[in-house]
Amino acid sequence: MTVKEIQNEILRLKKENDICILAHAYQNRDIIEVADFMGDSFALSVKAQSVPQKTVIMCGVRFMAETVKILSPEKKVILSNPIAGCPMAEQMDKETISQVKENLPEYTVVAYVNTTTDLKTVCDVCVTSSSALKICKKIDNDKILFIPDCNLGDWIAKQIPEKQFKLLNGCCPTHAKMSAKDVEKAKALHPDALVLVHPECRPEVVERADYVGSTTGIMDFAKKSDKKEFIIGTENSIVTNLQLECPDKMFYPLSKDCICSNMKATTIVDLLNCCKGTFGEEIILDEDTRLKAKKCIDKMIELG
Repeated sequence: MTVKEIQNEILRLKKENDICILAHAYQNRDIIEVADFMGDSFALSVKAQSVPQKTVIMCGVRFMAETVKILSPEKKVILSNPIAGCPMAEQMDKETISQVKENLPEYTVVAYVNTTTDLKTVCDVCVTSSSALKICKKIDNDKILFIPDCNLGDWIAKQIPEKQFKLLNGCCPTHAKMSAKDVEKAKALHPDALVLVHPECRPEVVERADYVGSTTGIMDFAKKSDKKEFIIGTENSIVTNLQLECPDKMFYPLSKDCICSNMKATTIVDLLNCCKGTFGEEIILDEDTRLKAKKCIDKMIELG
């Protein structure tokens, strides 16, 4: 079968089987083209609540599918490839953070959405890369323990100097690959290009950026900007997406190595087999865990 034939079969099957396909922006383009919605992880989870379909396939990584299930327990939620995890989400666990909380009881625990459901059950509020700054400002406490990404936490802490942040040693391995030297090399090749980076990048990269924001924030900035050249400091799928959506502009990767193997674990054939019901993993959460994890997400919505 050709890619186009596979895509057409997916479109037929998802209609026949009452399936909604969600694709994170880091997915391959052939998957995004057959998805019902493309975007950041939490935005997709919220969207899943309002779709009429009873089955949702998340083309992303495990914590994203779990977040869909937390918010839409009545739906059947399928992770498109069972091995698609998130190294950052797996760097900290419930037991470790529970112990840290005992040692720092005066701190509000802020969990990046890139965390497991189990870990969310012991956190006070959840945040996304686009909402973290706003929510941390609104928290009625000047002491914040931000987990797991110390790079995102550092970026936020520098903008709220009146608050005291505790950061642990967690990060996104993909974004952490990029360095100040990568910025210098990219700017030497493309001196007129603006540098747009994700706050999961190292501080030395963030400090050299013209814009810092979430995946969709980067895409929106590039689309709306009058400038014509951009260096993109996030997963390289975004370079491809922007090249296709804005053919009148030029987009370059900050690093050729900024590729998330977990996001690339799902193939178009995997998605086809998910629609057939022969592949993927259904996400099952016990109700007690789901409700405990949902509390920090509800708090995020309240503050955000």
